[in-house]
Amino acid sequence: MDKSLILNIIYALSNITLILLQLFRWGLIIYILSSWLPALRESSFGQFLGKIYEPILEPFRKIIPPLGGMLDLSPIILFVVLWLFQVGLVEVFNALISFVVAF
Repeated sequence: MDKSLILNIIYALSNITLILLQLFRWGLIIYILSSWLPALRESSFGQFLGKIYEPILEPFRKIIPPLGGMLDLSPIILFVVLWLFQVGLVEVFNALISFVVAF
């Protein structure tokens, strides 16, 4: 295959992945804010978000339980983990690009 085709595929994959991560983070923000609006949390959209984010947040809650029973820090920890995951993905894609360019 041609180098430019491989590079275009890598760029497309990296862009799609980063956009999906950004959408995931925005969904998490909406889910967090929905805890302040019970009508939104109980709506079908809120329940849909709960099915996505609750299984992901639960392991973080086991590590750091809500403080005083009210202050849940698990979304903050999830944001840090997602940020580290994104940094790692960017480095992997940069390494792939460097490898393709070198050969």
